[in-house]
Amino acid sequence: MSQTPRNDLLDYERVDQRGPIWWVWDILKTWGPALLAVFAIRSAVAEPFRIPSGSMVPTLEIGDHILVSKFKYGLRVPFTDVEVLPLEEPVRGDVIVFRYPPNPELDYIKRIVGIPGDRVEVRDNTVYVNGDKATRTYVDEYRFVDDNCSADPARLYREDLLGVQHAVLTSPGSRVGLANFGPTVVPEGSYFVMGDNRDNSADSRVWGIVPRDHIKGKAVLVWLSYDSCNGSIPVLGTFREGRFGELVD
Repeated sequence: MSQTPRNDLLDYERVDQRGPIWWVWDILKTWGPALLAVFAIRSAVAEPFRIPSGSMVPTLEIGDHILVSKFKYGLRVPFTDVEVLPLEEPVRGDVIVFRYPPNPELDYIKRIVGIPGDRVEVRDNTVYVNGDKATRTYVDEYRFVDDNCSADPARLYREDLLGVQHAVLTSPGSRVGLANFGPTVVPEGSYFVMGDNRDNSADSRVWGIVPRDHIKGKAVLVWLSYDSCNGSIPVLGTFREGRFGELVD
């Protein structure tokens, strides 16, 4: 007596006969659009970056993971640097991520000190913009720990960069030639940037200005932070929970 094959067994055999390539194709059809959307958002809207060095201490610590707004200054075609809709212009005091001019394959992060047309000068670690002095107030002594976990004494100040207040460090004698620079006039379509760790930052004082089309976005907040020089967590060291969600100013 013959029996009618069960449909569920036929379906199982049919799936099995397609092999692993079809299984991968099903995964791509299911998750591909979502993944594409995530990568498009990452490319054109917001992107995470990790801080590997100490040039922006104390504003950004080594091991900070930050979120960068990529549409702050303009909307771009996803997966490209082509700007289709300019929005705001970068302003003095913004902390920006940009393609490093001597090697655009690398991403750098610094603070804008001079905008197009500004006359920038540094005298004894004090910034002057268009002849106006960026005043600073001494806060305290500071222990700067670099990416090799070596500690050096520094001084913490609160600087007023022509209306934009932020923290800066100075470590006299650590980098010869950085305490004095210029004067220089920032060309149109370019920006003069500096690290907040003034004596431990290779920036526009060393390699020149940042073209407008090299700017990728503005640093917004710290979403993760860890200190690999302390703690017992493998690789990470210890988490800095107090920095989670901290705005970049």
